[in-house]
Amino acid sequence: MDDRPFTALGRQIRVVGTGTWQLGVDQGEVGLDEAAGTLSCACQTGVNLVEAADVYGDGRSERFVGRFLAEHPGAGLAVVTKTGRRLPPTPESYSRDNLLSWNDRSRENLGVETIDLAQMHSPPSKVIEAPRVWEVLDNMVDEGRIRAYGVSAETCEQALQAIGHPGCASVEIIINVFRHKPLEEVVPAARETGTAVLVRVPLPEGLLSHNRRRSTDGTPPRFDPAAAVDAGRIFTVVPEDVGAQAAREFAGLCRELVPEHVHPVQVALRWVLDQEGITCILPEARSPHQARFNARAAALPPLSRDMQAAVTDLYDRLIRMHVHNHW
Repeated sequence: MDDRPFTALGRQIRVVGTGTWQLGVDQGEVGLDEAAGTLSCACQTGVNLVEAADVYGDGRSERFVGRFLAEHPGAGLAVVTKTGRRLPPTPESYSRDNLLSWNDRSRENLGVETIDLAQMHSPPSKVIEAPRVWEVLDNMVDEGRIRAYGVSAETCEQALQAIGHPGCASVEIIINVFRHKPLEEVVPAARETGTAVLVRVPLPEGLLSHNRRRSTDGTPPRFDPAAAVDAGRIFTVVPEDVGAQAAREFAGLCRELVPEHVHPVQVALRWVLDQEGITCILPEARSPHQARFNARAAALPPLSRDMQAAVTDLYDRLIRMHVHNHW
């Protein structure tokens, strides 16, 4: 598996990482033993970055990673966690005392003195604009609590605000075959500053695997920017029939322009990896099979120019009008 530089950590990071959200969110939990097997398998494929968050399972994901690190001291994993959602997302919540308390809790959960990367977890814009927050994060680096910090952003505007701060080591944002705006606005700025770009939701929420979440009556959920779980999700703004058509057309492009026997989901992951300036993607991995499946996407050759152009055309024709003005 290829790797790419993560400047602030002073090391190379493999292009595919893994997250642990499945250990504590409402989409369905994964048992600890199964999760350990999955993470072990991911490491065997070359993965060397794992991401948790202090609110995933109320710390369950961090404690799982901590247990895994203790049992696999030579795994060489870069550990990322996200913080800031334990209280309502207001500027007042991001006080010095709270940031330090959250960091203490995360370090205890993870069993480490120093967290490699701590990212603010979808903070409001006013937090990103506040110099006092950045000062606390800088102090945490100086004190050895964290090696680097970044922002997991909901919008391109927020990501650009974060990149504008010289100490910001990373931005995490949604990019996939049906979410191109960050490629146009965020990634070029990150390349100029040497900011790492971590990609969450590198697949368009089940549109390519026919696993799109619906409301109880079978219709897509209405867009509600205040709904934390659905914030930034494509299924909230793309009509059902349009999403289905886009998925069918993408599958057709895969059959026409990609070597035989490559699954459209792997093609979609390869498409993200082909975009210049991406450091690491964080696809879902709920089983060893999925971990190996994701790694095989990284082993594919780069997609052809014709396929790249066809994906851009598909986005421009069907998706851009619904998605591009959000986030």
